[in-house]
Amino acid sequence: MTRYAFCFGLACALPAFAETPVPDADTLAAMAQADVVLLGEIHDNEMHHRGQAAVIAALSPTAVVFEMLSPAQAALVNAADGDAAGLGERIGWEAAGWPDFALYLPIFEALGDAEVIGMALTRDRVRAAFTDGAAAIFGARAAAYGLTEPLPEAEQTAREQMQFEAHCEAMPLEMMSGMVEAQRLRDSHFARVALQALNDHGAPVVVIVGNGHVHTGWGMPVYLARAAPDVTSYAFAFVEGPQNGTAFDGTLTTPAPTRGDPCAAFSN
Repeated sequence: MTRYAFCFGLACALPAFAETPVPDADTLAAMAQADVVLLGEIHDNEMHHRGQAAVIAALSPTAVVFEMLSPAQAALVNAADGDAAGLGERIGWEAAGWPDFALYLPIFEALGDAEVIGMALTRDRVRAAFTDGAAAIFGARAAAYGLTEPLPEAEQTAREQMQFEAHCEAMPLEMMSGMVEAQRLRDSHFARVALQALNDHGAPVVVIVGNGHVHTGWGMPVYLARAAPDVTSYAFAFVEGPQNGTAFDGTLTTPAPTRGDPCAAFSN
């Protein structure tokens, strides 16, 4: 299966996108040593997707796993065989609620021969985790991923507060424990899919996902290490401002796009 291939290996020329944020050579070399490379993003920032495309072109991964795609959508991408025209519409990209497909197009154009894998969970499963807990919905091997154990109290409290703020303080704080469980389900499921991709296709596997899932303290890296301690990962985040130095293995800061107040709808 051949798609668009800009280059192979770290010594190649990177895609010539305008204003492409590219990690430095040492960071790319560190990524190249990892089995699984997690590329975090802010979903509506075009520069982040250009940067992700540049990394994919440099690493030539065997597989690229997308938070945004279901397995069925990924199969359609694999069948497209390089035909990007109208791809977003054919796979129902924007109908699923993601930003304009054109923002993500550089990633798809940089895939080369990589297998595309979708890891999106259905809304029903995420909602069920909210009420029933991540372990119950995850199913087999929940214990191996640490889902049967409660989070440390300090982490639970901090994460509930973060969810409260992320949801514009529009829902009762008491409901945020369910939000944390839904996030645990997504992070552990994403880790499981990435490990399956590694088993099926070999290293390196690249994961395209939001920055929250890349957090080394409680995101995918935690579940990868818990379920497969011999697997190496590198958690990299494209960000828009200063970050806690322990949250990621590496970051690259870009300007933020012009965007409205996401909480405005709750104040009307």
